Amino acid sequence: MASAKSHMSRNDGPCFEDFEPGQVVRHAQGRTISSADNSWFTLLTCNPNPVHFDHHYAASTDFGQPLVNSCLTLSVVTGLSVADISRNGVNLGWERISLPHPLFEGQTLYAQSEVLEVRASRSRPEHGIVRVLTLGYTEDGTVVLELERAVLVQRRAYAQARQPPGPAPRS
Repeated sequence: MASAKSHMSRNDGPCFEDFEPGQVVRHAQGRTISSADNSWFTLLTCNPNPVHFDHHYAASTDFGQPLVNSCLTLSVVTGLSVADISRNGVNLGWERISLPHPLFEGQTLYAQSEVLEVRASRSRPEHGIVRVLTLGYTEDGTVVLELERAVLVQRRAYAQARQPPGPAPRS
């Protein structure tokens, strides 16, 4: 699978010119979701559904164990893709989200994105719009999240002009 063509540096991420339709990026990091992650996220977001934080209750459901909060799954999968997709951009929106299989505590999330569309921005000439399909999947390859999102990504010249200055020279 291909990854983004060339980055300005290891930490800067790709610019608009680095994307092309059909390109597939397997995001390098994974993230294991713990019971604490699930409980804290669920309670932080004021979600009172006990299937996410009450193990006794969750054991009596069809799943037999707590389900990872779907908004946590969405957030982590999006986060796993930032370095390769939106480090030099901002989300314009999530266009389609589906959860074909449940995610359970203790499973590890991985992600990959396919570039669906690349086009110049009509209102911001220093940016382009990149639309991607991102899959979130577990360590055994089970897809637990599919999402399409559009990202407003900086063009290289604009991103380079906005880079913070390097460290001061040593004396």
